[in-house]
Amino acid sequence: MNPDPRDDRPDGPPDPATLHPMPGQPRVVLLKPLVTSPLIEVGAYTYYDDPDDPTAFETRNVLHHYGPEKLVIGKYCALGTGVRFIMNGANHRMDGPSTFPFPIMGGGWAEHFDLITGLPGRGDTVVGNDVWFGHGVTIMPGVRVGHGAIVASGAVVVADVPDYGIVGGNPAELIRTRYGAADVARLLAVAWWDWPAEHLTRHVRTVMSGSVDDLEAAAPTGAG
Repeated sequence: MNPDPRDDRPDGPPDPATLHPMPGQPRVVLLKPLVTSPLIEVGAYTYYDDPDDPTAFETRNVLHHYGPEKLVIGKYCALGTGVRFIMNGANHRMDGPSTFPFPIMGGGWAEHFDLITGLPGRGDTVVGNDVWFGHGVTIMPGVRVGHGAIVASGAVVVADVPDYGIVGGNPAELIRTRYGAADVARLLAVAWWDWPAEHLTRHVRTVMSGSVDDLEAAAPTGAG
């Protein structure tokens, strides 16, 4: 019988600065060591999976990002292939007869650039911790996705997603919540994603398959 290759892994947590965390799987990248834009913040261990070119995440998956709005993604998030964040730079005027952005085409039209600057925006796009995005999700500008949420494949998210909510569709609607309100409050209080990585390593099974009671019992002293 061949030994399980996982038996050779060290006992400590994996290195969050590793670009490709899965040996032999270049399609998976951790985003924190990848991104360079000061307008994008990503927490530890959040990953993107793409068989084509996951390292092009900033240019292919964060679109129309001209600032000043930020994209903030928490820790331990899973982003399926084709997840895209549409930023406020995609906005067009809608208060006149035409929505076409004439000034960006140059020529004599460029003198009217003031018509497309300072358009109203929805602020930063913020994703909580432990969020799972399915294949081909689109997140519109200024949306806030709560901790522990799940966004179904193909969803177009135009409004905020509650903590531990499951949403799907176009436009995305709440399908259900993963826990009742009382348990959601307990999960937010225990905030396992803020545990020291060494402590989390000792309790991975509880985080993945335990109850809320188990999770509270496993929390480090002083947590919550």
